[in-house]
Amino acid sequence: MLADSSGVAVWPAHATLLVSDLHLEKGTASAGRGVFLPPYDTRETLNRLADAIARYEPRRVIALGDSFHSAHAADGLDADRLAQVAALQSGREWVWITGNHDPAVPKRLGGDVCNELMLDGLALRHRPAASTDSGASEIAGHLHPAARLAKNGSAVRRRCFISDPRRMIMPAFGALAGGLNVLDEAFSLLFGAGLRSSKVAVRMLGNGNVFSVSPRLLVGD
Repeated sequence: MLADSSGVAVWPAHATLLVSDLHLEKGTASAGRGVFLPPYDTRETLNRLADAIARYEPRRVIALGDSFHSAHAADGLDADRLAQVAALQSGREWVWITGNHDPAVPKRLGGDVCNELMLDGLALRHRPAASTDSGASEIAGHLHPAARLAKNGSAVRRRCFISDPRRMIMPAFGALAGGLNVLDEAFSLLFGAGLRSSKVAVRMLGNGNVFSVSPRLLVGD
C-alpha cells in the first residue's frame, strides 16, 4: 500500500486508488448555515484528485465515505462539477462508500454505492470499527487524522496517515476538511497504549513527499 503525499493511498496489486473524506460542497453547505467559506473547495478537491488519478492511472477508485459534506450536497453540483466527476470515472470502476455525512449517493453521479466493501481480506469502510481483534483488518476514514511536531519554539501540523498492523486511518482529502490531532482520545480508543509504540506508524503529508514520524515525537494542539 503506497501512501501518497496528496492524501490518497494506492494499492498496486489491485490497481486501486483509495481516497477518503472529500467533503465536496462544504463551502456551500457552510454558507447555508451562515458560515461563509470560499465556495471553490469542490473544484479544488476534484482537481487534486484528478492529478492523483492521472499519476497512478488506477483501474478502480474507492471513496471511503463523506465524499459529500451533507446529504443534499450532491444535488448542488453544477454542470461543470458533474462533468468533472464523470471524467474521473471514465474508463474505470468507481465505488462510493457511504459515510455519516452522505448516507446516500444519487445514481446520477455514477459508480457503485455500498456501506462497506471487502477486498483481499481488508474491510474498506468509513467509520473505523471499535475493535479489529476478532474481525478483518480495515482501512477507514472519518477521523481526519493530523499530526503536530514542535521543536525550538516552532511547530508544523499536517494531515497524516496513521496505522498499525491491523488498521489504517486515511487523512481527509477535501480542501476544507479539518484535521483531528492523532493524540486525541478518539485515536487512543482505537490504537490503545500502542499509540506511542513502534507498532503505530504516522506518515505526515509534506510538499511532494510523505514523512514517517515517530509517535513519540508528536505533541498535542
